[in-house]
Amino acid sequence: MSTERQAMPSAIAAPGFASSDDASRKAKETTLLSPRFYTTDFKAMDAIDVSPVRAEWDAMMAEYEGDNNHDHFQRDAAFGEEARASLAALTPELRKEFVDFLITSVTSEFSGCILYNEIAKHVDNPDIKQLMRFMARDESRHAGFINQSLRDFGIGIDLGDLKRTKRYTYFKPKYIFYATYLSEKIGYARYISIYRQLERHPDKRFHPIFRWFERWCNDEFRHGESFALIMRANPHLLQGGNKLWIRFFLLAVYATMYVRDHTRPMLHNAMGLDSTEYDWQVLQITSEISRQVFPITLDLDSPAFRAGMNRLVHLSRSMQAAQERGGVIGQLQRAGYAVAAGWTFLRLYTLPVKSHDLPQQVRMQPAW
Repeated sequence: MSTERQAMPSAIAAPGFASSDDASRKAKETTLLSPRFYTTDFKAMDAIDVSPVRAEWDAMMAEYEGDNNHDHFQRDAAFGEEARASLAALTPELRKEFVDFLITSVTSEFSGCILYNEIAKHVDNPDIKQLMRFMARDESRHAGFINQSLRDFGIGIDLGDLKRTKRYTYFKPKYIFYATYLSEKIGYARYISIYRQLERHPDKRFHPIFRWFERWCNDEFRHGESFALIMRANPHLLQGGNKLWIRFFLLAVYATMYVRDHTRPMLHNAMGLDSTEYDWQVLQITSEISRQVFPITLDLDSPAFRAGMNRLVHLSRSMQAAQERGGVIGQLQRAGYAVAAGWTFLRLYTLPVKSHDLPQQVRMQPAW
């Protein structure tokens, strides 16, 4: 997939994103907060057995085959008119945060498309090949749809170039399962929370893309269900020392979202949301959903946990300020803040968690 590069019209230029090259550089970043591209052990993926959940698996494959969103990701005439009106109305600061949101989103969606497509190419296991083809199809639609909105700003990303040039991170299959399950479910929780807010307050819907979020996030929900079935079919992934990895990925995914969202306060404010309240709602939904597969959940109501998450936000802002300051002093300050952030993450990791029995019924419905 690739998009035509266009120069950004000066009338709608977003601060920090003056061209497609600027947007592409942002998408190619590899930082603690930026979406990554992944590769994995294809041979191990090929050996996955889903026979213990065969009935639920076949029902899910039938849902994918039905493809209820095959006609959803198409822009109508009203979309174009609303988009043009919204671009003219956005303040430069809000425009920057919204464009940053779109770039991060398209990178994340395209990351899933690449990973799932590569797994499908390299495995012979018919169950895994079929699943990965379906999910790659969905993520390709999502990425392309977001990229169309970026092109309204004149800064569409060349996804083909992004695929060739962005750094890839190797993850063992089980890490893929933990991290991607959570990413898909938290993506659902984020999108549905935004959709419900704007459903209640349509005057806050400053861009038409938000009208697509409900059916869109149901794709994310189903993707998460697929990984839940894989993990429940292979219970060793949820036992023993793997609980420590589950705990790590729960915290890593939650903290990344929490810190990243607090870099976009104006975006949330424009939708009538407070970044902190919105994030805790998203985390509560995700935590509730994750009980279907993970035997532990983080104690989101713990004052120590909330204080630690807020400290990570503070330290992230301090690191950004030190980076902008530059020079030797700025570098030393940034290193010190990075150490403090690592220590804070470790303290959060050691906080008590909640344990529970797994439900007999694995599948859930997107009822939020």
